[in-house]
Amino acid sequence: MVTSRYRAAFRMDSQSQNLVSTFQSLFLAGQHLNFFPWMELEEQWKKSLDHLLLLDILKRTVRHPLCTKYPPSVKYMRIFLLELIKKHESTATEPLDELYEALGKVLNMEESTQWHKSYFLPSGESITLLESLAIISMGTTGLVTWKAALYLSEWAMEVSDLFNNRTVLELGSGIGLTGLVICKTAHPKKYIFSDCHEEVLQQLTRNIKLNGFHVDNRSNPQSIENLTMPEGDLPDERSSEIIIKEFDWEKVTEEQLSELKIDIAIAADVVYDPKIIPSLISVLKRLNCKENEKSLDVYLASTIRNIETYNVFLTELEKVGLEWEVVPDHKRSFFFYDEQSNVEIIKVHT
Repeated sequence: MVTSRYRAAFRMDSQSQNLVSTFQSLFLAGQHLNFFPWMELEEQWKKSLDHLLLLDILKRTVRHPLCTKYPPSVKYMRIFLLELIKKHESTATEPLDELYEALGKVLNMEESTQWHKSYFLPSGESITLLESLAIISMGTTGLVTWKAALYLSEWAMEVSDLFNNRTVLELGSGIGLTGLVICKTAHPKKYIFSDCHEEVLQQLTRNIKLNGFHVDNRSNPQSIENLTMPEGDLPDERSSEIIIKEFDWEKVTEEQLSELKIDIAIAADVVYDPKIIPSLISVLKRLNCKENEKSLDVYLASTIRNIETYNVFLTELEKVGLEWEVVPDHKRSFFFYDEQSNVEIIKVHT
């Protein structure tokens, strides 16, 4: 029986195992199907003609518990399964019922305007985000995860000690990937998510709860939500206080920022529009904490889409006396994204 082959999964060679793992990570993270190693799969499939390979990919993608609980786009699953079936039908083998059954189930699902993406951490733990299917939705681009957030998250995992027992402010948190990565791989004393768009803040709150944090409004009633790690997830002395705040860069005062007692600030993909550069520069200037006799470092990750816009930002930093330096590339690419994208992290000294 075909199902008995699942019990023999350990017999697959390392090449096949790596291929299946790659398909799983790409699929659950909702990566573009063009990024999948289809040619490698076809070569491996034609070489072995072992149904186990395709069945294991099916089991660890469309039938993965994360996919069942937090489904991707229906269209995405449909196109993926059709491509998998095409690879199977490229050889004269018996029909694989499991593939067609999975496709039939997907075809009966209703499409939504949102979908889930799940990212695996080095520990094997996952982070799941509910995102908008459209790049621009509700008048904002903040309801999707951008490449700079993936890049910053990888770097943050590599330098996790930087965040331990410190108060971290994230500007323009969007739907939360970088902050959730830091809170699950490091141990900040306090992590402050912030954004200015109401829909983004609501989605951000949903995603933080979705990843195992519960709400506690008692300690900071003026924040939108105050959350802590669930009981039993981390020892009390290492648990992180997590706050969600509404921040309008043009309106937030130096006094309000000073009250947060921030040790470090980060942001991803906030340098993309010349119109918001003045307000971003202004808030970076107000993050100065010299009155508390401590320095504050700010790390900004940017996908450089327009070099002129990016250079304007760097020039404006220098005009207000903010020094900056480029942070060396991190060593490991853990998440999947277009490596051709020009992403850079700078460290701004306030």
